[in-house]
Amino acid sequence: MSAKRNLTAEERRERTVDTVIDLSAQDDPANITTGSIAKHMRVTQGALFRHFPSKDAIWEAVIGRIAERVIKRLDKAAATAETPLAALEAMFHAHIAFIVEHPGVPRLMMGQLQHARPTPARRMVRSLLFRYRERIERLLNEAQEAGELRRDLDIEAAATQFIGTIQGLVMQSLIIGNMNHVAEQAQGAFHLYCHGIQNAHGAQP
Repeated sequence: MSAKRNLTAEERRERTVDTVIDLSAQDDPANITTGSIAKHMRVTQGALFRHFPSKDAIWEAVIGRIAERVIKRLDKAAATAETPLAALEAMFHAHIAFIVEHPGVPRLMMGQLQHARPTPARRMVRSLLFRYRERIERLLNEAQEAGELRRDLDIEAAATQFIGTIQGLVMQSLIIGNMNHVAEQAQGAFHLYCHGIQNAHGAQP
């Protein structure tokens, strides 16, 4: 039998990030301690702090990695679409799929936004949301210019509603305790969203 390979520092940081995301799916992120992270990873807290100088640094790494994964997933989905509106739909469903795969992420994000002090992780969440919104507004503008959307559409309001539709699905799923509910309701929710923003006469005016 071959000897167990020691993980590199980067692999241990990655494993810590994944552990926090997994724990957040099971409990309120506010209850997650360095002790519970270390216990789940079967290492000592001392070993954990060899890779992160503080608990805040752990949360910063977690949010940074989530942001990287989400943006990469959304951009990849949008790149496969043939029209701006199709790209919006692809991003919508890619985001939903990410949430279903990582149900702890919404709790993590909301938990950081609720912090009273401006932690690095909270600033990173706000930055991610800003970058996310920029992408939505850009595609909405492109879809409007292509004649897919109403000419009088308020782009800022439409971007807010896009994000709010996903947040609403997440909240309903948290209420009923079944994150798969997000995926089950996603198609219908997006169709309702499109009904409010699309050009009444079809793709071209």
